[in-house]
Amino acid sequence: MPPKDPEINSALEPKIKTSRPRAIRRLVIWYRRNAAVTSLVDTATNSASAAGNVADAVVSSAGSVMTNAGSMAGNMLQPLVFDPLRRLQNNDFNDESTNIGNHERLWVAVDGMGGDNAPGSILEGCLAAIERLPIRIKFVGESDKILQAANSLDLNELLNNAVQSGQFEIVASGPSIQMNEEATAVRRKKDASINIAMNLVKKGEATAVYSAGNSGALMASAIFRLGRLTGIDRPAIGALFPTKDPGQPVLVLDVGANMDCKPTYLHQFALLGNIYSRDVLQINQPRIGLLNIGEEECKGNDLALSTYELLSNEKRIHFEGNCEGRDVLSGSFDVVVCDGFTGNVLLKFLESVGSVLLDVLRAELPRGRRGKVGSAFLRSNLKRIKKRLDHAEHGGALLLGVNGICVIGHGSSKALSVVSALRLAHSAASHGVMDDLAELQKTPFQQGMENKV
Repeated sequence: MPPKDPEINSALEPKIKTSRPRAIRRLVIWYRRNAAVTSLVDTATNSASAAGNVADAVVSSAGSVMTNAGSMAGNMLQPLVFDPLRRLQNNDFNDESTNIGNHERLWVAVDGMGGDNAPGSILEGCLAAIERLPIRIKFVGESDKILQAANSLDLNELLNNAVQSGQFEIVASGPSIQMNEEATAVRRKKDASINIAMNLVKKGEATAVYSAGNSGALMASAIFRLGRLTGIDRPAIGALFPTKDPGQPVLVLDVGANMDCKPTYLHQFALLGNIYSRDVLQINQPRIGLLNIGEEECKGNDLALSTYELLSNEKRIHFEGNCEGRDVLSGSFDVVVCDGFTGNVLLKFLESVGSVLLDVLRAELPRGRRGKVGSAFLRSNLKRIKKRLDHAEHGGALLLGVNGICVIGHGSSKALSVVSALRLAHSAASHGVMDDLAELQKTPFQQGMENKV
């Protein structure tokens, strides 16, 4: 009970009135002193892809800022916040599969045995994808292992419903190609899941194929069964990198298919990237850049100098000139071409940059009560960082230059990565990429004759 003496009450009143404003002033002062953390967040969001595990560590160090690992697993398949491909489909898909008729759905062949977490995580991602994407799945794999995975993950009901509705089909295969096997295993294991999936595309029973398995085996199977496009000497792997603008990714190719390249290969990569960027990314006039050590046309090695001349004289593309490493993520280019060795180093380096920045962010967050209060201000920033740096948000890379749509997933892909990769496959299949690539194969004389007619 407060004292009844009015003098004592009047003496306590000023202290009570000033205690709250003082606490607010201290909070504001603390936040200003830690403004460096906020600026670091903005820097991190403009960085590379793929640092999901580190982001989880950041989240855990921020106290109750984000959901714990258990709730994160439960919410893994919620709609993506950063999704550069959502705008490409000119459509926001509902989570209700009943809104999508089977006649609207495209068949996609999935290598169910490819990847470190196959077939369980691949199956889980496919079942989630058919609920939010206009696709149907031909799931290729060893039937007993698929059913065993469905039972262990409690997916039997979802699987049965998908099969009965005609949206999911299990296609039996023989022993799969392991991650540590040579690419030539595709010749020896003719009934492997990746070979059967490729055959489905070749026969026209599927519009695209996805695999998170052995990338060398996938490339070999695609070349042997689908064949290269006429005029394309070497297929290239094209990966989408984030830029300053979340809705404007840059396509970088090649990022690992061809270690040693000729100028003609890079020229062909530019043509492939131009068509993909125009059709799928919906960019009217893609800006093509050649990765180099300087902007001047006289810079670089023999490969860069010879390629620069070829691209400068190519009338079918809009060549912006050389692109330095610092310009890749600037948003100044829509397509960046390079040899596979350089592109793969760039890809892995960007992954490490994101990891380092998030480690620094974790170290900068204060400990104790102050850290928890300050983290509350950064909650939305931390969520965006995780979304933009997590490779699961990008799903996979396209194998361009073969006579079919192939998406290569990361070997460690889980359910969310599979959903993103299948969205990428649907986007490529539904925007007429292969039709325009067929036009690319025609000689200028053939194109001129058709124009006259």
